[in-house]
Amino acid sequence: MKKMWRVLGGVLAVSLLLSGCQKEPAKSTEATPTAAPERLTDVVIDGMAKDIVGGMTLREKIGQLFIVNLELLDTSKGSYYEHQKFTEEMADTLNLYKPGGVIFFARNMTDREQTKKLIADLQENTGIPLFISVDEEGGSVARIANNTNMRTTKFPTMDAIGEIKDEEYVYNMGVTIGSEIKELGFNLNFAPVADVKTNSFNTEIGNRSFGDDPKRVAALVEQVVKGMQEQNISATLKHFPGHGDASGDSHQGPVNVENDLNRLRSVEFLPFNAGIKAGADCVMVTHLSISRVTGTVEPASMSSLIIEQILRQEMGFDGIAITDAMDMGAITEVYEPGEAAVRAIKAGMDVVLMPVDLDEAYNAVLEAVNEGKIREERINESVTRVIRTKVKRGLIPMDTDLIAD
Repeated sequence: MKKMWRVLGGVLAVSLLLSGCQKEPAKSTEATPTAAPERLTDVVIDGMAKDIVGGMTLREKIGQLFIVNLELLDTSKGSYYEHQKFTEEMADTLNLYKPGGVIFFARNMTDREQTKKLIADLQENTGIPLFISVDEEGGSVARIANNTNMRTTKFPTMDAIGEIKDEEYVYNMGVTIGSEIKELGFNLNFAPVADVKTNSFNTEIGNRSFGDDPKRVAALVEQVVKGMQEQNISATLKHFPGHGDASGDSHQGPVNVENDLNRLRSVEFLPFNAGIKAGADCVMVTHLSISRVTGTVEPASMSSLIIEQILRQEMGFDGIAITDAMDMGAITEVYEPGEAAVRAIKAGMDVVLMPVDLDEAYNAVLEAVNEGKIREERINESVTRVIRTKVKRGLIPMDTDLIAD
């Protein structure tokens, strides 16, 4: 099977080379042959993902649905320990749970060399390559650029950039951020912020939004996604279905937004639709409740209506849906780690980000599948999206040992 994907990949490379050498398009009323390689790309990616997932155990599949902070990989030093070096406990945790990825914070990075070494050590001690993620939005939330030792480009706040209304500048910002974090070893960025800041008292989003004009925000979000993903960095649209009109801070506790679906479609959804159309790999779903849409106060990250009916079916998103951090007050004040993870995945989330307790969350999902509370097909849907993206972005190479010869 591995040989077949190599052959198809080789055919694709040759086809792309030949199409690139053609100086002028053929003058014909028939479809041009340049469309075939694109279809073949999807065939190869989907086929590889299917074969890899087919060879995984249930425990391996569940592990891929978690992205964890480094403190969860090594709990021996306490939650405030600055995890900046790879440890034996990290290796043990990676081997036991086989998570899909890790997230870095400023506290984990001292300089470029240390960061590269830690990322390399993490990747060398895992089977399926990890998503190495970070919040590098530019502006005020820039875990990397805010550290001068990292020697990356520092950008103005997004609200200031939104006032400039320069799409080329924003595209180039996406290119720069993407290329600079890729050089360090990152492959997944939790950016851009696609929220439309219509509430001037919103402190959680604040200057992280491109502004209060949904069309302008949509145009700029599209450019960031294009620029970033051209560097093979997965972009993440956040915080769906829109956090810009909220008055409270979901880091501190539950927050409800009173907007109805018509309002969301005309304002909040515009930037997300633009980012999805631009091909964004991921969407981060907020823990806000949208009671006038769902009829409940459950977080959007646990609502099948929000995730499956609106994000998937209505908006056509088939990438990775990631929860906002599960250690936020909107979750921890209401749910235990295991219950939160089960509810999120059952509702259609693909990845659970930063559970408070990895062991509890992981085993709760495993137990839910074994007891029939979550269908294994539901797990397969999510892990296939994860693996597909890892293949697409080159984390998993064509000659991977994850596929039997």
